[in-house]
Amino acid sequence: MERLQKAIAASGYTSRRKAEDLIRQGRVKVNGEVISELGFKVKKGDLIMVDDKMLEGENKVYYLFYKPKGCICSLSDELGRETVIDYFEDVKERIYPVGRLDYDTTGVLLMTNDGEFANLMMHPSSHLEKVYEVTIDGLINGETLHRLEKGIYLEGAKTLPCKIKVTGKDMEHKTTMLMIKLVEGKNRQVKKMFESVGFRVKRLHRVQVGFINVKGLTPGKYRLLKPQEVKDLRTLALEKKELNKRRK
Repeated sequence: MERLQKAIAASGYTSRRKAEDLIRQGRVKVNGEVISELGFKVKKGDLIMVDDKMLEGENKVYYLFYKPKGCICSLSDELGRETVIDYFEDVKERIYPVGRLDYDTTGVLLMTNDGEFANLMMHPSSHLEKVYEVTIDGLINGETLHRLEKGIYLEGAKTLPCKIKVTGKDMEHKTTMLMIKLVEGKNRQVKKMFESVGFRVKRLHRVQVGFINVKGLTPGKYRLLKPQEVKDLRTLALEKKELNKRRK
């Protein structure tokens, strides 16, 4: 069951805030009865009407987006900055990003209007592997990398073990290129990890989420995920979630 205003917003009819206004104004009926209570919950199969017109469910869609540098993972921005939604003007569904990438971070970003799918992908217990290419200022040594791989404390919580591989070093400019694989997705985690051991991240690119990568796409472009890809992502996340549950 879910709140009525959430169900209206999920259908793509309007935003949740405007849906609340419609409910207060007595313009919403559930199974023929006017509902003016914001806490009212509906279940699957309930007939919702707005202004005596049946509310039609919005098709669930799933996109892979190659997020470019210089846009934010938000539906709007009060500072007028470009958002990821600006790249989806031709998409009629009310989609939103699954998780976040920083303003200057590029790469794999999933977009959908399926809240259940999004929550599953983002839930910490799903442990979906994420792969990043990282370029840092400075020449990092093996001992420091091993510390990061074992897990370090960030804001009072220890990061889960990860895998880091040095892919190149620029001795002239004193920079190191690395590949990092981790199963967490905390806010600015990769940057904070390297900053905690004295290295500033110059470039961060998310190569992969699960088995999904941006091969064949260029920055700012997107494609629909194939139904099998969506199914396999669900299966992978649920399997990881169950495995994680058993380990506890």
